[in-house]
Amino acid sequence: MRIVEEYIDSAIDLIEVKLANYIGDYAIRVFFNDGSNRLVDFKPFLEASLHPSIYKYLDETLFTQFKIIDGNLNWNDYDMIFPVGDLYKGKI
Repeated sequence: MRIVEEYIDSAIDLIEVKLANYIGDYAIRVFFNDGSNRLVDFKPFLEASLHPSIYKYLDETLFTQFKIIDGNLNWNDYDMIFPVGDLYKGKI
């Protein structure tokens, strides 16, 4: 019997959000730990949502109170959060 082990480069880092700046009109410039950044427009998602816990973030004051926690963009203690991979693609 032959056992084959695939080598995976452990030097590849997990993508994390490092910084996020509110631009205006529900758009946030998101900076990642690999040096890249994306402008993410959250407005279409918020306007299309029928769920009150999401729709409430159309209140711009509430929307701008996001924090970066453990490499994620987070609103109100995980009340609203998006997969980092989606943010990295610039689409939600």
